[in-house]
Amino acid sequence: MKGTVGELGEFGLIRELTARISSTPAVRLGPGDDAAVVAAPDRRVVASTDILLEGRHFRRDWSTAYDVGRKAAAQNLADIAAMGAVPTAVLLGLVVPAELPVTWPTELMDGIHDECRAAGAGVAGGDVVRGETITVSITALGDLKGREPVTRAGARPGDLVAVIGWLGWSAAGHAVLSRGFRSPRAFVEAHRRPEPPYAAGPSGAEFGATAMTDISDGLIADLGHIARASKVRINIRSVALDVPAQMSDIGSAVGVDPLQWVLTGGEDHAIVATFPPETKLPARWRRIGEVLHPSALPRVTVDDAAWDQAGGWDHFGSPGSPGNPEPAA
Repeated sequence: MKGTVGELGEFGLIRELTARISSTPAVRLGPGDDAAVVAAPDRRVVASTDILLEGRHFRRDWSTAYDVGRKAAAQNLADIAAMGAVPTAVLLGLVVPAELPVTWPTELMDGIHDECRAAGAGVAGGDVVRGETITVSITALGDLKGREPVTRAGARPGDLVAVIGWLGWSAAGHAVLSRGFRSPRAFVEAHRRPEPPYAAGPSGAEFGATAMTDISDGLIADLGHIARASKVRINIRSVALDVPAQMSDIGSAVGVDPLQWVLTGGEDHAIVATFPPETKLPARWRRIGEVLHPSALPRVTVDDAAWDQAGGWDHFGSPGSPGNPEPAA
């Protein structure tokens, strides 16, 4: 489609976006009315929201609109799964400049739709607004299916710590892109389009996970949330962490210990959880550590020592996090 968002107009853009989505059984009433209606059989709704800002969370010279759509949906749907819930629907808030080609928001919607389909969710509606900076806001909803939510506060001393999904791949991909390269492609694509293990959240809950979270800010940072909420110490064993050979090659090329990416790189949206010590872990989960009594303040250690290297993302901290690229100077 040719033309700009301004030439198409607000309602024309809405028509183009809504024409690109399909419904699911959970979305009882989708776009076209004052509000959507989403089924909530459990009588409780799990909800999460995130915002992606151009230049802060994505760059158009690095990622296509479709990539951004997949990523925007994935990071919210992963939060739903990490509570032990099944994703049901998302709502989109979109801010775009009038001069933006219409193809950008329509391809964005294609990405959102496809990621929702991968998670079993539907697009229930949203809003579009004119603004100077592209901003994508997603609200995701989920169903607990009669289970209690798995929070960050349930880890107990003696529990084992396990993870499912990739760690450090997005950060390694960011390092590649930052130096003007586009390969190894697997790591670049991991940065552009994370692949959360959606089914692992509800599966982990069924296997008795005591605490759970997705890896959005980095393994140490996100396990730190569990440690503080549960008032425990969590120890990670570095020997149990997977560092692929290609990641080591990237690290050697850019002068970074790849273990740094695995421990502190964000935006992979893997899921990490704690389980009772006798648990036989579900398929593809890997044990990486244990929950201990806190010796002082609740914290995360690596091989029983503090990890004192920089890492993890704080939106109000220093810019340039591997998971949250700043525009090139």
